[in-house]
Amino acid sequence: MAAALRSGRRRSLLSVGLGSPGRFGALRAAMQHPTASSARAGSPERGAEAAAGLGAGGGGAGGWLGALRFDNLALRSLPVEPSEDSAPRAVPGACFCRVRPTPLRNPRLVAMSLPALALLGLEAAGPAAEMEEREAEAALYFSGNRLLPGSEPAAHCYCGHQFGSFAGQLGDGAAMYLGEVLGPRGGRWEMQLKGAGLTPFSRQADGRKVLRSSIREFLCSEAMFHLGIPTTRAGTCVTSDSEVVRDIFYDGNPKKERCTVVLRIASTFLRFGSFEIFKPTDEYTGRKGPSVNRNDIRIQMLDYVIGTFYPEIQEAYSDNSIQRNAAFFKEITKRTARLVAEWQCVGFCHGVLNTDNMSIVGLTIDYGPFGFMDRYDPEHICNGSDNTGRYAYNKQPEICKWNLGKLAEALVPELPLEISELILEEEYDAEFEKHYLQKMRKKLGLIQLELEDDSKLVSELLETMHLTGGDFTNIFYLLSSFSVDSDPSRLEDFLEKLASQCASMEELKVAFKPQMDPRQLSMMLMLAQSNPQLFALFGTKANINKELERIEQFTKLQQLTAADLLSRNKRHWTEWLEKYKVRLQKEIEGISDVDAWNTDRVKVMNSNNPKYILRNYIAQNAIEAAENGDFSEVRNVLKLLENPFQETESFTEVKGDTEEEEATAAAAACAQATRSRLPYCSKPPLWASELCVT
Repeated sequence: MAAALRSGRRRSLLSVGLGSPGRFGALRAAMQHPTASSARAGSPERGAEAAAGLGAGGGGAGGWLGALRFDNLALRSLPVEPSEDSAPRAVPGACFCRVRPTPLRNPRLVAMSLPALALLGLEAAGPAAEMEEREAEAALYFSGNRLLPGSEPAAHCYCGHQFGSFAGQLGDGAAMYLGEVLGPRGGRWEMQLKGAGLTPFSRQADGRKVLRSSIREFLCSEAMFHLGIPTTRAGTCVTSDSEVVRDIFYDGNPKKERCTVVLRIASTFLRFGSFEIFKPTDEYTGRKGPSVNRNDIRIQMLDYVIGTFYPEIQEAYSDNSIQRNAAFFKEITKRTARLVAEWQCVGFCHGVLNTDNMSIVGLTIDYGPFGFMDRYDPEHICNGSDNTGRYAYNKQPEICKWNLGKLAEALVPELPLEISELILEEEYDAEFEKHYLQKMRKKLGLIQLELEDDSKLVSELLETMHLTGGDFTNIFYLLSSFSVDSDPSRLEDFLEKLASQCASMEELKVAFKPQMDPRQLSMMLMLAQSNPQLFALFGTKANINKELERIEQFTKLQQLTAADLLSRNKRHWTEWLEKYKVRLQKEIEGISDVDAWNTDRVKVMNSNNPKYILRNYIAQNAIEAAENGDFSEVRNVLKLLENPFQETESFTEVKGDTEEEEATAAAAACAQATRSRLPYCSKPPLWASELCVT
């Protein structure tokens, strides 16, 4: 994942100090000299005991992390290859292989999510000095430099269809299963380090992640949870002085970047692609899974997944495996449909919806080139590498259904295809449409009635947003302040507010600026007509049509004044608001206490329409500060995203007493700049349109 950087912007100077005596000092020394913990822990048969021995070296995990209770059910239930050799290779006949994290130089904590860590039983309490020690302990163990007693690092083997084509064996090329922790409330949580070094699935890569991509994943994992969307969680983000070289845009301009590790937490990280390791040779790509003809392992996986994560299904169909597997497939179909409906309702685009990025328990998983829409565009593409728009915003529902079809194929013969295909056709679309409309009714405050025309009202709202370039998040947030009985003056004030959330002339010119040289476009058009096969090697008709549309829109903009644009936008919104007003009036027919209804309506809307989302430019501000040693902005943004529906915004810095004393005047000035910038609930600044995520 890459995001374009803007030159000449803020450079922050604050870094986290790590100088405390006693055990804290020992932790600091261990982080600066990690080689001791890179030693192998003995034979693979020793399993957890070997990991415990490694974790105990150099002081071990004490009070805070020492309280974690490991019970690594996945490794007991599924076949594990015993070799710890990290050389790239095929891994047949196994779901996991044992690995060891590669230590980092001087790891230090960027940020931690206390709500996520609480799942593991790691509560935050105590004085600042104690928190500082815990941060140092987290940096040491959640960088992979030390292993916790009871952890058993392993990499998961899976395959996947990437951009529609079967890619063969993929697997955890940069992620490592640490083990499963029993939480205080009865939950079982898999801990995973992303970016911890080489595994047999790293292929030609180095198993590392860098600061910018790690901050994005860390923040978005937590943002999605607090939006109420099923997701994997992120407990910590740890960076270091170790570096790798990355060519961000694959344009021949590589640069060094800091190695960074994210602690990910979920009930499981198994995915659709986990079941594709049994796939025979693909007729289009010639690739196959590493465990072809191992139906015994497929049965093991189904027993484990259903028994562990769908126990009610296991109990209901314990004597009939076909019915059990059908019920499981029906449930994951419905969960996936509801999940993508939730994405659509907050304008979230995943970016890489390959089968290996689809959770087997219905979570949002693997945050790479994701993005939340700013200006509403149904064809929005958040991934700059998605040249065909396969994973565009409006394609997500059908792509997730396609991925479920590939999961269905992977379950044969344990679930006959005729059964799973029928389930998919009967359940997916109906569940998606039902959940999507339920959510949209809440976003519009339609809390009394469910009318057939509600779907049309939603479609017309989105069309109005599209025509006016409305900000998806802010338009919805504003609608709670619309009054059914607005007099003309109040209506005009409301229209002004709506218009302020529509794209300006400058924004539209950037959005519709032609991207191809006219001569190149002319050549492509001629080639499409004269030699379609050769044309297919260079482009698609969809891309050409999109470019022609850009040219048409850009030409129209040249003839439009700002006053004309404002007038046009107000006209479009006036037309839709009239329909919305009529629908709201139907809500209050027969209601005696309209004020109470309106209070409930606003409450429902404000709990379903976020004020804050992780816009790309917000993440970019945090990344730029962190790359210069100031992690306060990452922590500020995290606190903001933990309360996405809040009414007010504060940029009070998150730092301990020691940092307060050691902060330099330059860092304070940087913090002041952070506080005084454009509020993060505002439309993004114009420079945000220059950001590209790949």
